[in-house]
Amino acid sequence: MMEDPIAGGSDFNYLSGFGNHFSSEALPGALPPSQNSPLICPYGLYAEQISGTSFTTPRNFNLCSWFYRVKPSVTHEPFKARVPSNERILSEFNRSNTCINPTQLRWKPTEIPNLPTDFIDGLSTVCGSGSSFLRHGYAVHMYTANKSMDNCAFCNADGDFLIVPQQGRLLITTECGRLKVSPGEIAILPQGFRFTVNLPDGPSRGYVAEIFGTHFQLPDLGPIGANGLAAPRDFLVPTAWFEDKSYPGYTIVQKFGGELFTAAQDFSPFNVVAWHGNYVPYKYDLSKFCPYNTVLFDHSDPSINTVLTAPTDKPGVALLDFVIFPPRWLVAEHTFRPPYYHRNCMSEFMGLIYGGYEAKVDGFLPGGASLHNCMTPHGPDTKSYEATIARGNDVGPHKITDTMAFMFESCLIPRISRWALESPFLDHDYYQCWIGLRSHFSVTGTSKTSTLHNEHEE
Repeated sequence: MMEDPIAGGSDFNYLSGFGNHFSSEALPGALPPSQNSPLICPYGLYAEQISGTSFTTPRNFNLCSWFYRVKPSVTHEPFKARVPSNERILSEFNRSNTCINPTQLRWKPTEIPNLPTDFIDGLSTVCGSGSSFLRHGYAVHMYTANKSMDNCAFCNADGDFLIVPQQGRLLITTECGRLKVSPGEIAILPQGFRFTVNLPDGPSRGYVAEIFGTHFQLPDLGPIGANGLAAPRDFLVPTAWFEDKSYPGYTIVQKFGGELFTAAQDFSPFNVVAWHGNYVPYKYDLSKFCPYNTVLFDHSDPSINTVLTAPTDKPGVALLDFVIFPPRWLVAEHTFRPPYYHRNCMSEFMGLIYGGYEAKVDGFLPGGASLHNCMTPHGPDTKSYEATIARGNDVGPHKITDTMAFMFESCLIPRISRWALESPFLDHDYYQCWIGLRSHFSVTGTSKTSTLHNEHEE
């Protein structure tokens, strides 16, 4: 294994920025100085391009990178169906392999398996919509793993992965270099990149969003202006790192149409000595997010907390938004501060990384998840509502601390996997958290509302 002269061996160094054109080399002079594909590359390397968009995609959205590697990635045996395969992974969502259910659903944290299970075998699809073959749609997975990926690398030909670890750090080696991703951080692994996932802390658990046919980008800020939410400089890209080592029987596991295939080769796929481009894996620390909120009355829509978005052709409508609910101050006056009761044309999958969630006192646990489908009503549970009302309007500024919840929100209605509906971790009593909500209706209550309205007018 080659030691990285830039990263200093075991350290992890990064380049910063979102959507930048980066350059990185693990050996001085490994990048060709004035062209992408010279007749003979420095150090006798092979030039290879990876394209995340079509060649003719407009320049502002065109994504590609050039690798300079010891051997090209094409040097492998034919792909074969993987045996045994992970049949819990889905990339096609239809009547034959999924169900539809508008009921509010919640899952308890999934237990770490007893048998040796790596990231690939630990993936389970919860829900999704669309088709990887039609290049439109998404999937939501959860993973549990207790062993590192040995002598193999994973390649997702279907779409981009957004990985949200909840328990245990991930050491992710990619063709561009290495990422160390802790709970409270996220990693984005674009379509087509080969990578391994190692577990330095042992058992690991988390969430994965996968999008087909598009890529994540920063949301527009609109009236917020030029600054706020996720800053481009806080996104980190790995620096070049490589292995020049023989691996008899090394396996590339490729996800293609939701199915897994394997191809054998005799060398490490992480033999990229230098690279440049803007199609890269990256990570982001969620604690860097600068939240915005109301400073007078009423509750902001959750879209104000969007970290990354995968837009559709329809303005303002996302194939998938990644939204977080981080520590922040609540200061709104005369306002019910937890998220309001609502029905949404979008569908919402929520997870909890650590701490508690302000709208669910019981049952929503770190490592768990919930799904509120299109136009299915949801909101704070009974205990959260009653506790908020009991505090009244005299409550002053309050800071939510020690929490990090997130949401995958999509315009497409998800179909739910049979694995998720048959899971022993499905909370069949979830609906009961709202059953205790009682009527507070009183004809005298209108005068109180009018008084508050008049105060705002004055």
